[in-house]
Amino acid sequence: MASRAGSAAASPEGLGVALAQARPIPLEADFAAAPGEVLALVGPSGSGKSSVLRCIAGLARPTRGRVHIDGTAWLDTEAGIDIPPHRRAVGMVFQSYALFPHLSALANVAAALSHLAAATRRSRAAELLALVHLEGLEERRPAALSGGQQQRVAVARALARDPAVLLLDEPFSAVDKATRQRLYRELAAMRQRLAMPVVLVTHDLDEALMLADRLCLLHHGRTLQTGRPIEVINHPASVQAARLVGQQNLFAATVVEHRPDRGLTLLDWHDRVIEAAPAPAFAPGARVAWMIPPAKVVLHRRDRPSRGEAENPVPGTVIRHLVLGDSTLTTMAVCGADDLALTFTVPVHVAERNRLAVGAGVTVSLLAAAIHVMPADFRGLD
Repeated sequence: MASRAGSAAASPEGLGVALAQARPIPLEADFAAAPGEVLALVGPSGSGKSSVLRCIAGLARPTRGRVHIDGTAWLDTEAGIDIPPHRRAVGMVFQSYALFPHLSALANVAAALSHLAAATRRSRAAELLALVHLEGLEERRPAALSGGQQQRVAVARALARDPAVLLLDEPFSAVDKATRQRLYRELAAMRQRLAMPVVLVTHDLDEALMLADRLCLLHHGRTLQTGRPIEVINHPASVQAARLVGQQNLFAATVVEHRPDRGLTLLDWHDRVIEAAPAPAFAPGARVAWMIPPAKVVLHRRDRPSRGEAENPVPGTVIRHLVLGDSTLTTMAVCGADDLALTFTVPVHVAERNRLAVGAGVTVSLLAAAIHVMPADFRGLD
């Protein structure tokens, strides 16, 4: 295993994970989560997110790997350490919640309190249900609870083990949008009282942005990038990472020169020179990839020109225009390069004022500070 993976697993505080195997599910995952931190594992279906959780919990064993919590090894294949699942202080919430249907909410939580004296289990279970705002529902069975209430019982049961780490496997996928938003708020409030690392598996980037302190991007079981969610989304480490976080404006260019006095790197993009955020790691003449979030593409107003419109102006023609609630998603074909499509977002009232529609001529500015340069590891990228 790479030394980088080993450094994450050796973290003395919190959780450290480094896993590697070729099959049955390929894994090359490496990340750490500090006490009280929520780390989101994000990736498409089949990227190995749930397999990583199972390895942490001891429900699966990788070919090679280490799992450490607060300096104690739960797994170290080189040292022959593999602590069984029942001895790992893990609280886990499954996608299906996995509640016992014949037991009440209180009994479901009490079932995880076998480490306590029998006389204290009921009162402790009631405390945990109160923590997740289920007072008064202690005697209801799962079938008599809503999806959101079942999810909260599952969280209370996971916390009943006094876990060193809390693992959440797509815990909000089975509830409706309104319930999901309420559960987000409740988890955000509850996590302030949790001292352990929390690992959240999700495919929803908005969910990761809302709940996570850091994001670990997985693809085919491999860690592509770890960092603050907004940093990973706006500054992906590669074209592959950019595509996985949904970035649409991905292009190829050539580095012209660096201007450190102005904090800029100049790029040659289809015979036009554009200014980008400084990228000194790439030498002049190097082929690179670059991206800009749609929200950082600024539409020029028809009725009131601005001095800021001189910043990387790009004219084009609207080829797609979608209204999405209070905002619009517009794609333009870049003039002089009709095979280039550039997407931007504006509020509905801005779109209406500027008469955005398919076939309309527009000009936008690309904010230089938002143009992120990456290695040219693209395939078929124009």
